[in-house]
Amino acid sequence: MWFKNLRIYRLTREFTLNAETLNQWLEPHAFSPCGSQDSVRYGWVPPLGRHGNQLVHATNGYLMICAQKQEKILPAAVVNERVEALAQAISDRESRQVGRKERQNLKDDVLLEMRPQAFARSRLHFAYLSPRSNWVVIDASSASAAEELLENLREAIGSLAVVPLSAKNLPQQAMTHWLATSQAPAQFDFEHECELRNPKDSGSVIRCKNQDLCAQEIQNHLLAGMQVYRLGLVWRDGITFLLDDQLALKRIRFSSELLEKADNTNADGAAERFDADFSVMALELTALIKDLLKALGGASTELASVEEIVAKASSGQADTVARAVKEVTF
Repeated sequence: MWFKNLRIYRLTREFTLNAETLNQWLEPHAFSPCGSQDSVRYGWVPPLGRHGNQLVHATNGYLMICAQKQEKILPAAVVNERVEALAQAISDRESRQVGRKERQNLKDDVLLEMRPQAFARSRLHFAYLSPRSNWVVIDASSASAAEELLENLREAIGSLAVVPLSAKNLPQQAMTHWLATSQAPAQFDFEHECELRNPKDSGSVIRCKNQDLCAQEIQNHLLAGMQVYRLGLVWRDGITFLLDDQLALKRIRFSSELLEKADNTNADGAAERFDADFSVMALELTALIKDLLKALGGASTELASVEEIVAKASSGQADTVARAVKEVTF
């Protein structure tokens, strides 16, 4: 359950659903396995797995949810080989070439034929909502996986006004300044990894691992105009991670001291164990995110969510109609 990657989103409207109500909204969208002809299924499962039956786990004001995605695995090489064999049989039998559209139809037939026997692969995607901080924190290595979870959550509860968390100072500019001055921000230290890019040439990339980031060699690249797009950081000697230019935290590692802190809660049973881990992790990540935003000049609130844009547009249309009615009336 300990998150390995963070994609953080800012709630632009107050989240008012409690754990019980949120659970009720998620229940109609609970996960069910793929049928014989399904290629993918997505739904909500208990964060506690087989040890729980609630789709929402609440502790200290945080709401943990978990989505399961199941996909049928059909190797492209196997499908293409079968399609090629069928196309060749038609060509030999009818002495003609098989066109692109007919090949696509053959592929559709092959997928229909093979899907019931395909292996199904399942993955769990954890996230938690922090209404007090106005954040949604998702354990996802890619933006597409995080957006998929948010889209399914939005479908389940009807509306979810969120935007990716952003800072007033661009991460790549701040990280470049930190390395150029050999000075990590308060509460942080440099790890031994970074990625440098030339902003004028996307193909110019330098990746450094197990290196002294304050060495002259790194400084020379910065003087040449390269910027830091990924930077390894350690927060309070407790959490190590890789920060990128999208304000995503990757390859998170929790210190043994933090893990022992959760272990020392004398939890009894799987549910209490999960609750202790979740509580310690969420509290530590909340403090980390706040320190990181402080180092980046604070959170930016300029970006509006889709829901806000639609609401403003609707409000503007209503005002226009009201003015038109008023003009006609008087």
